Amino acid sequence: MVMIDSTQGARVALHELGGDGPLLLIAHATGFHARAYLPLAAELSDTYRVVGGDFRGHGDATSPTDGDFTWTGFGDDVMAFIDHLAPDRPIVAFGHSKGGAALVIAELARPGTFSDLYLYEPIIFPPFEGARPENPLAASARRRRETFDSFDAAITNFASKPPLSVFAPEALDAYVRFGFEPLDDNGVRIKCRGEDEASTYDMSTTSGAFERLGELALRVTIAASGDGGGPATFAPTIADRIDGATLVRLDDLDHFGPFADPARIAAAVRVAFRG
Repeated sequence: MVMIDSTQGARVALHELGGDGPLLLIAHATGFHARAYLPLAAELSDTYRVVGGDFRGHGDATSPTDGDFTWTGFGDDVMAFIDHLAPDRPIVAFGHSKGGAALVIAELARPGTFSDLYLYEPIIFPPFEGARPENPLAASARRRRETFDSFDAAITNFASKPPLSVFAPEALDAYVRFGFEPLDDNGVRIKCRGEDEASTYDMSTTSGAFERLGELALRVTIAASGDGGGPATFAPTIADRIDGATLVRLDDLDHFGPFADPARIAAAVRVAFRG
């Protein structure tokens, strides 16, 4: 793990996830962390050197010192990863949910950062009029249980109920074992604290990326699940606004498809990047 300075006093964490070849960056969803995608990385490691970054307030990264989770900051985190990894050449990247938005924000800020993007239901909202709408996921994050008696107790809890019950066992194991930390009393606590996760959701309309999607000049694949709501609903609109983008439908998966079926998602990524 390498710690890297980003903006607003945040320090982000970069992890090697396996493989040897062209660089592929994985950008994680809100509330998760890079090493939760180890099963996906393992499926891609025969072709790529896979790396993943923990965004501010997530995983092993620190939070911004001013507590501001405006989404342009996640774009800054991506650029911090790139400046460390490959400052002089474009790479390919996979982004899930908020991670997909962060990759787009970075590419818009610095065109040519990426040659290809595979975005699984990126959270890029159309602009809202007036006050930002209340995000129910923020309220849920503030109520979420943060501590368990052990890593195994946390795994058992998440495996028994949605939405994490759809995860492949190895993905759920990685999510917990690398996303929780031991406490002095022998329990474990999630690294991404509820208030930071909630603040990330609260600021999800602040990227400014939707209006600028037409500026993207690279190959982009947008994947939409059969979830029937939220990110799956507006994924086609995002694809329509990007010149030459490809829309891929995965109707038998939901928003957590990269964790539920990492082999299938890896195969789709490989096809998209070779096309």
